[in-house]
Amino acid sequence: MADSEENNALFPIFILSMIAIPLVPYTVLKLFRAASKKTKSIHCDCSDCARSGKYHKSIFKRIANASTCSNFTLVLLWIVVGILVYYIKNISREVQVFEPFSILGLEPGAKESEIKKAYRKLSIQYHPDKNPDPAAHKYFIESISKAYQALTDPISRENFEKYGHPDGRQGFQMGIALPQFLLNIDSASSGVLLIGIVGVCILLPLVMAVIYLSRSSKYTGNYVKNDTLGAYFHLMKPSLAPSKIMEVFIKAAEFFEIPVRRTDDEPLHKLFMTVRSELNLDLKNIKKEQAKFLKQHPSLVKTELLIQAHLTRETTSLSPDLERDCKKILEFAPRLLEELIKMAIIPRTSKGQGWLRPTIGVVELSQCIVQAIPLSARKAAGGSADGIAPFLQLPHFNEDIIKKITRKKVRNFQDFQEMNVQERAELLTQVAEMSLPEVQDVEKVMELIPSVTVDVTCCTEGEEGVQEGDIVTVQAWITLKRSNGLIGALPHSPRYPFHKEENFWFLLADPNTNTVWFSQKVSFMDEVAAVSTASTAIEERMEVLAANPRETSAAIKEAVQRVKSGSRLAMGKFLATAEGNYNLMCYLLCDSWIGCDKKVPLKLKVLRRTRAGTRGGLIDGGAVPEDGIEEEEESEEEEEEDIDSEYSEDEDEKQKSKGKGYSKGKVNGKGKESGSETSGSDEE
Repeated sequence: MADSEENNALFPIFILSMIAIPLVPYTVLKLFRAASKKTKSIHCDCSDCARSGKYHKSIFKRIANASTCSNFTLVLLWIVVGILVYYIKNISREVQVFEPFSILGLEPGAKESEIKKAYRKLSIQYHPDKNPDPAAHKYFIESISKAYQALTDPISRENFEKYGHPDGRQGFQMGIALPQFLLNIDSASSGVLLIGIVGVCILLPLVMAVIYLSRSSKYTGNYVKNDTLGAYFHLMKPSLAPSKIMEVFIKAAEFFEIPVRRTDDEPLHKLFMTVRSELNLDLKNIKKEQAKFLKQHPSLVKTELLIQAHLTRETTSLSPDLERDCKKILEFAPRLLEELIKMAIIPRTSKGQGWLRPTIGVVELSQCIVQAIPLSARKAAGGSADGIAPFLQLPHFNEDIIKKITRKKVRNFQDFQEMNVQERAELLTQVAEMSLPEVQDVEKVMELIPSVTVDVTCCTEGEEGVQEGDIVTVQAWITLKRSNGLIGALPHSPRYPFHKEENFWFLLADPNTNTVWFSQKVSFMDEVAAVSTASTAIEERMEVLAANPRETSAAIKEAVQRVKSGSRLAMGKFLATAEGNYNLMCYLLCDSWIGCDKKVPLKLKVLRRTRAGTRGGLIDGGAVPEDGIEEEEESEEEEEEDIDSEYSEDEDEKQKSKGKGYSKGKVNGKGKESGSETSGSDEE
């Protein structure tokens, strides 16, 4: 075993290693995340967003954000690392390897006469008879005399030159990197050593495991309580109307933790009178409806009223306590709404399909919360399915201005988008009487509003046609464009107090049966992740098709180029249902912008599986069955039942609505029979 001095010197090195092993990668990860957040901060710079102060933080706010518990711990650990490095550096100077030639000031291999001459010279300087300093005495005895003896004795010098030590070959030594007082078992410190071993090796991992398990049992990976997911799962219904989504949304367990104060009764009652028209109450029997509403759990009443205050933009009249509670609710909203969407599209039917109608309702609620627009503004008006809601997300717009411009040639928001910059400026200055800075603000937001196109293909890999029970692959390339040339950007949301990234939900659904066959979340913020996802998906598909490496490489390269040019790949599989013709609809829903959603029709024909289970074989000597895709006739017009917002059409009109304004699915075919792949793309 190594001596106690060596063990004592190794202890700081051991502590430094234990701290540095997790600290260095965690710091690198922290810096990488901070750098990635800076690259993502592409936001609107209109006057409304500037006044909100959401993107411009003062020095005090930046210090407050930086002085979190994790950052403070990180800085403290790096200070400890610096102190340990300095301490170890000084120890390394004190603990030196025995070098007799260096001690005597000679070169290795010096003659015996030179050694004696150097010894006499150092004796005059450090000998106790010549120098009474105790340090000189110690250096003379422990270093100079020992070095002279090692070099003048033939055996010692031979051992040193051969093995590097005057005593000859040294055995293997082991040591414990602990302080000397802990290794002194005979003293009272043996109890300290035992407590330290038990605490570090047993108690600390046990406490960390208990904390982790207790937290993980309450929360999901998205930091949403499991109780919330359970409530959402049981309350979600297939026919849930958009106006009823709010009643499910406020049932989250997080909202029950918001404090209910007696001092909030009067302000909440005034707020109820202000927003009661948005509460889906029967105004003909308002007293009874009011009593019924207020009999709910106080947390539910408070949560819904504060959300309605945000939607109607009445938060400025709230008290400081209610304003803090409202911000806390809005901070939870994106995570809860995302989980609510997942609860709607989770497979519920026997065929493994989710529900379309509640999914659309949740996305519409998310749009309204981000843009602070009341749900009543989405009622159909002027030929627009979303009513005046898309206009209200623009700065300086109100109902009076919307009425003025819609009296002219602008009927809906789509017409307003299709106008060029000069035409919009003339309309806003002459008709709406806006100033030039206000027109510039409107134009900045118009440049941020995304325009998306969807190109969808649906087929069975390596097979012709689609039969019952086949694993069908759906591939959708979603392309986003903005007038300012950006791909990823934060939406214009001056009244939403937190940063919110725009996300899209791609849904392959059957509106006739209210089912979602396939769904995927799509984001345009992280290009690196999108490249990795697209490359992996294309590589797996090419493996299924048994493509050679050159073809696989070319397909991956093409996919990467499309991602870098502003496209994202949504790709997955679903199980083909029973035989029949299906008029599917591809939805691309944005959770942040109103009026940016896209719908693309897609026709799919599923054939009956042959008796032998072969593809395209003969059935009892019969003819070869037709391919799984029905060819579209140009002159054919088919009615499509679509599921839109409750605020855009009445229930009776929904059943008779047609898929107007969207292109029909394109069918690619070969030879006389139609091909095995169905594609749908939208026409601008």
